[in-house]
Amino acid sequence: MPTPIQNPAGYAVTRAVAFADVDGTLAPVDANTPLPVTLGRTPTTPLAGTAAATAVVGPYQPALGRPVMLVLTGTWTGTVRVMRSVDDGTTRQALTVAGNAWGQFSANACEAVWEESESAAALYLDITLASGSVTYRMAQ
Repeated sequence: MPTPIQNPAGYAVTRAVAFADVDGTLAPVDANTPLPVTLGRTPTTPLAGTAAATAVVGPYQPALGRPVMLVLTGTWTGTVRVMRSVDDGTTRQALTVAGNAWGQFSANACEAVWEESESAAALYLDITLASGSVTYRMAQ
């Protein structure tokens, strides 16, 4: 339904949301041109497998702004650490929170381990086994 404009003004102030289109021109948001937003790239296939020896597995490319879940099962002794890299795995850093180790496990687990905000980042699992085998799954 149209909005009537009443005297004495003869005009109405409106506001509209717009964004820069691919060629840099103004593109008003409407039903045919929605605001181009996303939480990040679509996540890759879950990183899943079983390790019976020490290994580094990955990468897992997380979607931005969503928790990454890690599930560890099996009969094993050792440690599994979630590592982060922004240079295609050349350098991997252990996760920390306030300077303390984070995302490091020595038993079966099912929990959120990270939420990424940088599109170049990828996650890896650094698995150090003393015995047994661990089944892992990292996904969103």
